[in-house]
Amino acid sequence: MSLTILYRGPLESCNYACEYCPFAKRVEGREALDRDRAALSRFVAWVDERRDEPVAILFTPWGEALVRRWYQEALARLSNLPHVEKAAIQTNLSCGLSWIDRCATRSLALWATFHPGEVARERFVERCLEADRRGARLSVGIVGLREHLGEMEALRRELPAHLYLWVNAYKRVEGYYSEEEIARIEAVDPLFRLNNTRHPSLGRSCAAGRTVISVAGDGSAQRCHFIKEPIGNIYEAGWERALQDRPCTNATCGCHIGYVHLDYLDLGAVFGSGILERIPALRIWPGGAGAPPSLAAHSATVT
Repeated sequence: MSLTILYRGPLESCNYACEYCPFAKRVEGREALDRDRAALSRFVAWVDERRDEPVAILFTPWGEALVRRWYQEALARLSNLPHVEKAAIQTNLSCGLSWIDRCATRSLALWATFHPGEVARERFVERCLEADRRGARLSVGIVGLREHLGEMEALRRELPAHLYLWVNAYKRVEGYYSEEEIARIEAVDPLFRLNNTRHPSLGRSCAAGRTVISVAGDGSAQRCHFIKEPIGNIYEAGWERALQDRPCTNATCGCHIGYVHLDYLDLGAVFGSGILERIPALRIWPGGAGAPPSLAAHSATVT
């Protein structure tokens, strides 16, 4: 069985000050950082020991992790393990990137988010180009605030055609977008409506808890980030017995790292092996090579 793990350790600090984020410009003391480093080291060692089963990992930290050297080292070590199919991380890409040279780029992936107001677009694009040159597989994204529509469009023009640019819908306000704004965003990200939807999930079958789990720094596992009920602890013997199909207990699911695992949406047909790092299987964005056959059906489902 191939297991997918979304790892979120105790790190809760970030070097950016985005107004919508509770971890903006939060600074942690040495004790907290040492605790995070120790938790990550234990997790990486656990993955290393389980070489009989393939695993894919996405780090989803509260804040920015790659400015911490131990996350760079973890990705280098994990990506070079033969049974690790994917070692991916969400990042604002503000760190130095020479560490990528120590990684096996067959498995390394970056989910890079542009934050206007925190970094100049030109600087962010330079970082994307450097990561790309060093061989990292990456998707690029931006939070879809209306005031950033022009930045989304400019970013799409300035990125190479082979890099996918996704837009995270701002769903805190009901009916936030006009149809005209949605059309502008879809010209950047053809999959925007998938994200701008709270997908019905109550009672639905999902890979979360079956082949996908969320793991905290102490090893406690949940089926996903959005259902807090623990199902076990990866550091305890026999924890694998917890892996089973469980109908979703939430009414809806609106985050990419959640709804992509809902069975009925069949988003594996859209993202293929790029489901963790949010890269579609075919280049369906502007300048790409066309859509997979199932994309029209998915678009109809969410409109």
